[in-house]
Parts: sequence; C-alpha cells; structure tokens
Amino acid sequence: MSRRMYRSALVIGGIVAAAALVGSTAASAAPGRPGEPRYGAGADGAGDPYFPLAGNGGIDVLHYDLDLDYTPPAPAPAPLEGQLSGVATIELVATQDLDRFNLDLRGLTASSVVVGSKSMSFTQTGDELIITPRPKLKTGQSTTVTVAYGGTTTRPTDIEGALYGWVTTRDGAMVVSEPDGSSTWFPVSDHPTDKATYSFGITVPAGRTAVANGLLVGSETADGKTTWTWDAPDPMAAYLATATVGDFRLEQYTAANGTPIIDAIDSTRSANQVAALARTSDMISFFEERYGPYPFVSYGAIVDNDSVGYALETQTRSFFSGSAGESTVAHELAHQWMGNHVSPGRWADIWLNEGWATYSAWIWLEERGVSTAQARFQAVMNRPATSSTWNTVVADPGPLGLFGTPVYDRGAATLHALRVKVGDTAFFGIAQEWVARFGGGTATTADFIALAEEISGQDLASFFDVWVSQPPKPTVW
Repeated sequence: MSRRMYRSALVIGGIVAAAALVGSTAASAAPGRPGEPRYGAGADGAGDPYFPLAGNGGIDVLHYDLDLDYTPPAPAPAPLEGQLSGVATIELVATQDLDRFNLDLRGLTASSVVVGSKSMSFTQTGDELIITPRPKLKTGQSTTVTVAYGGTTTRPTDIEGALYGWVTTRDGAMVVSEPDGSSTWFPVSDHPTDKATYSFGITVPAGRTAVANGLLVGSETADGKTTWTWDAPDPMAAYLATATVGDFRLEQYTAANGTPIIDAIDSTRSANQVAALARTSDMISFFEERYGPYPFVSYGAIVDNDSVGYALETQTRSFFSGSAGESTVAHELAHQWMGNHVSPGRWADIWLNEGWATYSAWIWLEERGVSTAQARFQAVMNRPATSSTWNTVVADPGPLGLFGTPVYDRGAATLHALRVKVGDTAFFGIAQEWVARFGGGTATTADFIALAEEISGQDLASFFDVWVSQPPKPTVW
C-alpha cells in the first residue's frame, strides 16, 4: 500500500519468531537454587528497530476471537466519535517462564482480564496492557487470555500523521492498520512475526454491514442490531486484520480457481468505480501461474466511500477508499502472496511487500497489453540521479520512509533488473519458492538474497548491494 495510491519468519512460526527478533529471555535457574525456575517479564515489544514497542516478547499468540459491539457517530454536526466495546479471547503459548507479559492496546481501556478461568491483576501504561498471571506461566504452556475493554473511537494516526487503525467514519469505521495500528481496536501482539488465526463477531446497528477477513459465517439481527460473524483460519499478521463497518452491499461469487469472492461495495459507489474488480478471477489465475496457488480461503474487496486515497492489502479482503482502479486492484491482490502470506520479518524489509506488488501490477498490465514491464522499468531508470527515487536505502528506508516512492518504484525496478539478470525461468522459480518456503510466516531481505542465489546459481552480492543496500542510482550491476 502507499500514501500515494496504495498502502498497502525465513518461515519461523510464532514461538521462534519472537525469540529471533527480541533475543532469548528463557528462564534460567535461580541463583543458589539449582533446578528452580526463575520467572521473568516478557519483553514489552518484539524489538523491531522501527517500532520497538510493537508486538510482545515471551508469548506466541495462536488465535484471536474478537467480540465487538460498535455504535457509529450520530449524524453531523455531532462529533465524529464512535463507541466501541469488545471482548478479546486470545489463545497463546508462553515462550519463556513468565511472571508478567504485555499486549498492545492504544486509546481504549481494559476493564477486566481473565487468564484461564481466573481474574488477574493488570495495569495499562502508555500503549501497553501489562498482565500478571497467577499461577505464573511456564515455557510451552498454553492458556487463554480474555480481555474486556472499550472506549470512544476517533481517527488515530500513525507515525507519519496518516489515518490508520480504527478510523471512525460517519457511517461506521474504516479499519486499516499498517504498520502498527491494530492496537487501536483490540489487545494484540502487533508485529508481523506473531501471526495468528482470527474469528470475529461484530455487532452494529441494523442496516449497517460489518466486513472482516476470511469467510462470512452468517449474520443475525435482533433488537435493532445485527451481529456479523466471520472466520479467518489462515495465519495473519495483525496489521492485515479488519472489521470495517459501513453502508455496504455484499456481492459474492466463485473465481475460476474455486476461491470464494466476497466484495463489499459502499452503496454510493458507481459501477465505473468498481469495474476493475470484475477482473479479479483472471488476475488470480495469472498470479497463480507465476507465484503458486492462491494461499487463503477466500478473497474480495472492500470499496468504501472515503476520499483519503487509501488502499491496503487487508488479508483476503483488500481495502479501497473511493474507487478501485485496475493497477491498484492487481497490486493489492498480488500482496496476498507477497506481503500477506510471506510477511516482512522486520518493517525495514517492506520493499519485499511493495516492490513485488508494484512489479506484479507491471506484469499484469503487460499481460493486458497496456504497457510492458520493460517500459515501466525504463521510466524509473530515466529519472535523474538527483531524483528522490535514488536517495533511500531500499532495504532500510526508515520508519518515515516505509511508504515512499523508492520502496515501491525502486523495489519493482530491482525485481525487473533481477529478472533480466537471471532469466525468466530462474526469476519465477525464485518467486514460487519464496512463497512455498516462507508462506505462512515471515522473511527478510537476507533470506531473499540467499534464495535468489540458490535458485539462480549466481553470486548476486554486488547486484543487491547497488540495488537495495546503497542509495545512489544503480548504473552497473
């Protein structure tokens, strides 16, 4: 995804992912008492250099069951504020001996915490919910944490000042959380290395539709409210979860490959504004040929009526504000493989999300006869060396550069240059093995370089150095 137009674990699984990112803090024997465990606190973040407090150490979340009740704002001129109450039932495993652990929760207030079947003491400090389980948790122990919480919703912003998280709208809520905004609507381990499955029960005023990830289980209306139930059984990074609420119509069909498609279209959107969605089935087939089988239980789009120019690859249900153009539709769909199924091990690795998605749109438009990937590559290379495209280390753009032009355009150009260097067979072999090997988890730039060298049989150190590790415009590679 990007602020211009889109916004868009090495498979390491939750337990190892947390340890890999923050370092091991496993319990050791207490001094003078051999064999007796020494319990400690789980880290207050996953240790990502860009967002040190995002995510949590000491736990691996397996599943979130989110029971949400939301009242949107009253009509204007009432304040643009909603009311959200929720109960999050979280299944997790301790990855160290714990006497305390954290969840991320921002702008909402927890009223109770239950671990297993017992009420537990907790505190909230800043954006951290700190839980003290008794009895303490041992390494490898599974438990359920139930948090009741709620508060007034507004329009939170990220580090750049852009709207994200649970963004209150007059008819509901736009829920788009990249990179660390999920904590604005539920208690969470908010880093991609801690993927989990999800289920949602979202209660809203009758007549409003609540749209989440995965498959629609059903809806039930009583006493002027409708509860929408969704199930998302595929591992998902928290920033890709949604519970968008609005005046939507649901359009459902089956793609050519058998994938259920569920589109949620705001009632104010014209047929022209969503015409590109009709190509979704063909796009899925096209990307399956290049990247492997579509990885999730469903797909579809949310097309809202906001005019913020926002699109995000929300897992299984890409989000578009205002309209959905063909290039953007292809970009967000490609993310389901590149960014969602294989997610960044650190936020510095975001070029692997956005470069692949941008390049995927290039090759889709080539397939459609609109323009060639080579022509789009050349357009990037025609930018002068003084262009802002060439002032960023793509593999380390900084937290304020995550959604900048270099990550997208130079990222895509890197992939095209790699394709030319190693040939089509090796290039698409790299793409398919990337998805097959790391799908369901996360991976890093170092993982991608190692895989590209493995599949191509070439030494690519100099190539990647000039393309992703140095800021100047590449001239020789």
